[in-house]
Amino acid sequence: MSKAGSTLSPLSHSLFLTMWLASMTGNFGNMVQSVGASWLMTDLDGRADMVALVQTAVNAPVMLLALVGGAIADLYDRRTVMLSAQSMMATISILLAVMTWFGHTGPWLLIGFTFAIGVSMAFYNPSGQASVSRIVPRGEIAGAVSLNILGFNVARTLGPAIGGVIVAFGGAIAAFIFNAAACLTAAIILFFWRPPVEPRAPGQKTRILAAIIEGLRTTYNILPLRTTMLRCFTFTLTGSAIWALMPLVVRDIVGGGPQQFGLLLAALGLGAVLGAAVSHEIRRRVDSEWLVRIAGAMVGIGLIVVSMGPGFPVTFAVLVLSGAAWVQALSGFSVAGQMWAPRAVVGRVMATNSTMLFGGLAIGSWIWGHLAESFGVAPAIATSGVAMCLLGLLGLVFPLAPTRDAPGE
Repeated sequence: MSKAGSTLSPLSHSLFLTMWLASMTGNFGNMVQSVGASWLMTDLDGRADMVALVQTAVNAPVMLLALVGGAIADLYDRRTVMLSAQSMMATISILLAVMTWFGHTGPWLLIGFTFAIGVSMAFYNPSGQASVSRIVPRGEIAGAVSLNILGFNVARTLGPAIGGVIVAFGGAIAAFIFNAAACLTAAIILFFWRPPVEPRAPGQKTRILAAIIEGLRTTYNILPLRTTMLRCFTFTLTGSAIWALMPLVVRDIVGGGPQQFGLLLAALGLGAVLGAAVSHEIRRRVDSEWLVRIAGAMVGIGLIVVSMGPGFPVTFAVLVLSGAAWVQALSGFSVAGQMWAPRAVVGRVMATNSTMLFGGLAIGSWIWGHLAESFGVAPAIATSGVAMCLLGLLGLVFPLAPTRDAPGE
């Protein structure tokens, strides 16, 4: 096993750098798109359950299709899959912009287009994640995973902030056009990307269902992977309220508009950037189990404070800390999946991880949206915070295994 490098050392590998730039560009556009879609829904139908349904539409496709995407990532050319997904997202955003321009976008059509973008992400993510282990040395996998998360959260920091300005001055249509341009740029970058071609067994492309079953069986049979998937699902399920209800937090608790919405999303992203930048070093010093417990408690306390309506500056600061804690946990789940997965099924294991992560976000968004509609936004956010503080008790029964114990190649 090669010696682990620093968090930034994987960027010295040109293949990883190219893929990282393409992913960050596409994610940046998607963040702007999300701001436009979420705020447009508050204009089309401001009920809490409908606003939260936008996040369900983004995340549900990954929950439903990530396993298929993982099998495809292991059986087909990953570059082709990633290139096709970015091209599809660009096309969908253009169609949404045209429909909105002509006044034909209603709440359910917006949900449908948002769902379609989520479908493309369901195929893109497993291929991108599974490519990491082929383009960096094993000793730098953890750093590469941290950089992928860092790149996503740089996009999540700048994207919403810029998206809020774009929506404020150009409306949701401008956000959709921006995303189309970003995804098209990512597709062009991937067109010139040439990772090593992996050997494929003859006839294996016809066994997608069998490949999915094999991936699920492998994940279930390896205890550290099974525990990781459970903890990932419960973490995102419990904490998804802030993502699902952020437009309503801004409107009902903070008393702001699209610019404040973008800035508070950017606060979460900024915290995630800061957290991802140091996550590699933190994992070397803190046990995985305690890292997730502390992160959950920090997110929980942050949600409780936000629910009290302390004003925009305090809310912004609290969300920065919450974002930093959130990314520590998600980074840990992703690294565990990469390190414990046998190389032959890494795409499917990472797809299972995505299913748990986005499944928790999708189902949680639906639950918290209905709770907010019935009892109010602030009580729903506070309940999510209390539940996050208590979630660490699950580690007493299902503790995470240290990644240092994971087998080598």
